[in-house]
Amino acid sequence: MALLDKLSMPQVGQALPGRSTPIPVAATHYVNGAPLQSPFPAQMRQVIVGMGCFWGAERKFWELPGVYSTAVGYAGGVTPNPTYEEVCSGRTGHTEVVLVVYDTTALDLGAVMKCFWENHDPTQGMRQGNDRGTQYRSAVYTLDETELELVNRSLALYQTALTQSGYGAITTEVSALDTFYYAEDYHQQYLAKVPNGYCGIGGTGVGCDMRGLVAAQS
Repeated sequence: MALLDKLSMPQVGQALPGRSTPIPVAATHYVNGAPLQSPFPAQMRQVIVGMGCFWGAERKFWELPGVYSTAVGYAGGVTPNPTYEEVCSGRTGHTEVVLVVYDTTALDLGAVMKCFWENHDPTQGMRQGNDRGTQYRSAVYTLDETELELVNRSLALYQTALTQSGYGAITTEVSALDTFYYAEDYHQQYLAKVPNGYCGIGGTGVGCDMRGLVAAQS
């Protein structure tokens, strides 16, 4: 597909068929040894974020104190169990995402969303920097309605900060999670395995105060 096609979501009949078999991944996190897949301990919560290339995004979260585990994958599309090459074709509808599993006794959703908003530019539509295509769009997917409401509140807070700094409207896709598909094992914790690998992560330089979100959560 041409580049322009990759900037649009695939129409009905264009999406690749995928497969019924999940992509296999390692049992544990390459950096901290935590499980990559559920079940997770009872105090853990999950949120799925897309902020461009998932290699650098994942590192931002595994380095965040209070995050228990992370994994990279694909969400927001229609093709079941897609491969990386299929996602890059623009014919699955998925974006590259990071599963963030955080310990609610040490971290709240406000802090997770602060890390999300401040470490990419959520106003760029179907791209992040020089990375262009539907798989690079900004997104947040939640597992329940309460978290969805809080994410939308965090978006409003950050939109205010961005507007005051001269940025346009946030284009981040925010919705309840349909399905998270794990990416191939070589993508998991990639920048720990390949320290000099491509990162691509970069924010606007605009900070945000998420204490209002925390107050709403309590």
